[in-house]
This record gives sequence, C-alpha cells and structure tokens, in this order.
Amino acid sequence: MKICIINGSPKAGESTSELLIGYLMSFIKENEVITYNVREMFFSNTQFSLIQHSDVLIFVFPLYIDSINSALLCLLIELEKRGFENKNINVYCIINNGFYEGRQNHVAADIMQNCCKAAGLTYGQTLGIGAGEMLPFLKEIPLGHGSNKNIGIALQKLSQNILSLHQGKDLFISPNWPRFLWKIQASLCFWYPRAKKNGLKRKELKDKAD
Repeated sequence: MKICIINGSPKAGESTSELLIGYLMSFIKENEVITYNVREMFFSNTQFSLIQHSDVLIFVFPLYIDSINSALLCLLIELEKRGFENKNINVYCIINNGFYEGRQNHVAADIMQNCCKAAGLTYGQTLGIGAGEMLPFLKEIPLGHGSNKNIGIALQKLSQNILSLHQGKDLFISPNWPRFLWKIQASLCFWYPRAKKNGLKRKELKDKAD
C-alpha cells in the first residue's frame, strides 16, 4: 500500500505533528510510506504526482484558531485544482491542539471532510488530540501506558482503519492526566517560560487577562 503523510505544521524545528507522525509510523511501517512537509511550500510536479497516486493520504497538523493554517490550506487548494485520477484515495487526519479537550478539533475535522468531498476523495477518519503541547514532555512514556494510554489506544484504532481502508467515527481524546494538573503544568512549563522569553512578567499576563 502506498501511503503519503503530509506534515501540516508550519513550525520550524521539532513539532508535535512530527512526534505524532513518528508514533503513527510504528503502526504502518510495513507499507510504502513517503512524508512531505508544508514548510517546503513549493512541491515539485513529481511530488504532486506521488501524492495524487497514493492509496492513502494522512494529514497531521496543529489546530490554528479552530481551523487549519494557511500553508496547509494552500496545499489543499492546489491539490483540488490539480485533481485526482485515483478517486479511491482514503484520507485520514491527526489534529492536535493546545486545549485540554480533544473535541476542540472538531471544526478542523469538518473542514477536512469538506475538502475531501470537494476533491472527490474518501474521508476516512480524524483523530483529534487535546493538550498537544504536553506530548513532547511525555515522549519517554510508551504508547498505551500511563499518560499516553488514550493516545496509544486511539492511534491503534486509527491505524487499523488506515491499513484496512475503512472509514470510522472521528475520535477525540484528552491525555490521561487531571485537567487541573495539566493547567498548572502548562503555565509553569510552557506559558510562563515563553512569556519570559518575550520580555513579559507573570503580573503583566494577569493584568492583560483582567
């Protein structure tokens, strides 16, 4: 089976989308898999041809304001313009967001479903993952265990549908971690350090929130 994975993260360097692709590869590695990144912006005709003649297309990307980012949107528009001779391509998505609830990805999943319909492709399934920024901190924990239990189970279900070319109900998951702890850790390990890096103090963040 020919599988094409599109990394839809415009982020330079390591990204959560890249991490998720690595997780997925452990389930589908026996197949012919090629991976492209929207950061390349300009794909060659050969690359487009390989995408258009795949058996499966998998889009892995972060949520951007309840939607998809502009680089990925441009690619989807170009693919629709070029068309697909193979109308039997199944499309699957993995979307991650910074909110705790994976359900927050449902609008982007609907957008991808509409894009499939416009291009004449088969929409397979979306896996929507919450607390995406937390995942790099958990990468030493095996999938299916501890805080990665839900994501491991969901990726296994998704990969089974991919390999059998079946459609499934969208899956939306949150980490196996209490929400109040996630909120505290997100502030201490992510938002506060990022604010400090940009010259902001905690009090300034709270003042703006008020």
